[in-house]
Amino acid sequence: MKEWNQSMLCDFYELTMSNGYLKNGFYKKITYFDVFYRTVPDGGGFAIAAGLEQIIEYIKQLHFSEEDIAYLRSKNMFDEEFLDYLKNFRFTGDIYAVPEGTPVFPHEPILTVKAPAIEAQLIETYLLLAINHQSLIATKANRIVRAAQGKPVLEFGSRRAQGADGALIGARAAYIGGCEGTACTLADEMYKVPAGGTMAHSWVQMFDSEYEAFETYCRMYPQNTTLLVDTYNTLKSGVPNAIRAFKEVLLPQGITDFAIRLDSGDISYLSKKARKMLDEAGLTQCKIVASNSLDEYLIRDLMMQGAEIDIFGVGERMITAKSAPVFGGVYKLTAVENDRGEIIPKIKVSENTGKITNPHFKKVYRYYDRESGKALADELCLYNETVDENMPHTVFDPNATWKTKTLTEFTARELLVPIFKNGECIYKSPKLKDIRKYCAEQVELLWDEVKRFENPHTYYVDLSEKLWNVKRELLTKSKIK
Repeated sequence: MKEWNQSMLCDFYELTMSNGYLKNGFYKKITYFDVFYRTVPDGGGFAIAAGLEQIIEYIKQLHFSEEDIAYLRSKNMFDEEFLDYLKNFRFTGDIYAVPEGTPVFPHEPILTVKAPAIEAQLIETYLLLAINHQSLIATKANRIVRAAQGKPVLEFGSRRAQGADGALIGARAAYIGGCEGTACTLADEMYKVPAGGTMAHSWVQMFDSEYEAFETYCRMYPQNTTLLVDTYNTLKSGVPNAIRAFKEVLLPQGITDFAIRLDSGDISYLSKKARKMLDEAGLTQCKIVASNSLDEYLIRDLMMQGAEIDIFGVGERMITAKSAPVFGGVYKLTAVENDRGEIIPKIKVSENTGKITNPHFKKVYRYYDRESGKALADELCLYNETVDENMPHTVFDPNATWKTKTLTEFTARELLVPIFKNGECIYKSPKLKDIRKYCAEQVELLWDEVKRFENPHTYYVDLSEKLWNVKRELLTKSKIK
């Protein structure tokens, strides 16, 4: 298959609409679009924003090759004027986004595009693809990591991912969400996600005896030994043979950093029995790794049962977000500029109130308690509003307007930061390890009640009074239409 151009990774109607914008004189009209989501996956209290770095690289390389244009011409649907326009196409607009790793809530902008209509339309598909996929996996990974209560979680899902990109980019997103490392070698080479691994059952089966398989591996990789002990019989042969190999090969070299892995059976029971056997053999420092279709609920149960597990390896249920495999981010027009440069708010109305959009060019503030540092509420404001931290500020839940909260001792932070200005990238992407650290710090600033897996406390996401008045006026006008 020939090398393909990511610029062509768009829904076909982006092109037909763009052709129409050019033909009808809309192509220079400045538009404003928001990316946001409506429902937290798995019924959780928040999601983790991810995917921005891939969007930056995509925007930088936006172009249409002669081959792409020839293909579009073959469809017999596009004006030559539009095809000529694509020959010199590049993004010239502005993009604002929350930094990767930021906890985000339903209906607030994760990313905002200000650009001429065609440019804003053509990038929709990729922006949603990047944010929907990586935010989904980062959110799932963060839930799993929190369930492990500080014990390391490794991403083991490449072989169950939806395609090569799902494995590679999924490993990146899982690392942002808090995983310590991955089994995906390419994720380490490309993104510096620490890769590691030991053996499969086939290694053990390849030798005449289980002990020979363990002994050989210990000699070959003495500084990175984790022995898989469930190929035949975990407690009768696997753990005893591992103990023997550790004592005969590694301890004489002064090596005490090694582990066993449990990949089947009753993990809680087996881990407790294995721990007792290891300790009685004097190998109290030996770690126990657990894998086998784990997720946040199974890990939480194992922790509650007192399972003797030091490290968790999680595969398919994280890399595919199996329990909630769609993030549901959307891309909606919120405003256009008229010929005088005035910003005219736009709204999408629906009988389903959850699909009614928040209009206008906006900024998002997050408010923190000055004493504890905990996040109190988010507020969507008009682009030209500012917040005075020295004055009391009232926020309300727009889904229940009688519930208000007056903030007094608080600090405010704008979540959306400039990424592109006039088509030029003005944002320096942090190192992935720094994104991961930032994510952990920001999640820690959420109240525990918001972080519950079931029935989490609803975090306040408010509209400022000015923005609410704009929305109410547009809703009133829509009834007249």
